[in-house]
Amino acid sequence: MPVIFDFDGVIADTEMLHFEASRIVLAQRGVPLDQARYYAKYLGYSDADMAEAVARDQGRFAPDADLSDFVREFIHEKGLVFERLIASGAVLFPGAPACIERLAAVFPLGIASGAFREEIEHILTGAGLQHHFQTIVGAADAPRSKPHPAPYLEAARRLGADPSACVAIEDSRWGLDSARTAGMKTIAITHSYPAGELTADVIVGGLDEVTADVIRSVLYA
Repeated sequence: MPVIFDFDGVIADTEMLHFEASRIVLAQRGVPLDQARYYAKYLGYSDADMAEAVARDQGRFAPDADLSDFVREFIHEKGLVFERLIASGAVLFPGAPACIERLAAVFPLGIASGAFREEIEHILTGAGLQHHFQTIVGAADAPRSKPHPAPYLEAARRLGADPSACVAIEDSRWGLDSARTAGMKTIAITHSYPAGELTADVIVGGLDEVTADVIRSVLYA
């Protein structure tokens, strides 16, 4: 019964860093992005899908070639800015290390995320936590990004598990839709949205509430 975590907004408190990196890169191109719009429309998207969505929402880059160039440049430049931001200090949620160690003693663990695997590995390695995860599915490791179920289906495949035997831990509506459509049980954590905006089998306020007994109760409910 594997437990599959989202990363940004669940393990790492990086959503504001992703927003700020995106805002900086887009502002350099005269494209405004405020926090409310980011959380309402783009949180949970991969960098490529977000860049394309922003460009289309702004009515820019009508030729596909121009759009492709913009997406490629956005990914590269945002990655550089994000690296500078995460270097400024610890980014894990306070309860994350203890939760990961607690669950890894009982269940196989994986990650299914819209972030790039290199970014995830960089943060986990720095925290001494990477060895707890049997697989990490990042932005380039699945054919479609969330809310499509592909990232969670790929994580389950790599873990050798039926999706119905997996529990996903998510912070966003898009991620929960992805896991649910994949056939998984879901735990929502209110790091990014209030409980009233999330639909899951269990909703918790922090990772310190996620225990082996909670995982079992979700699976066997």
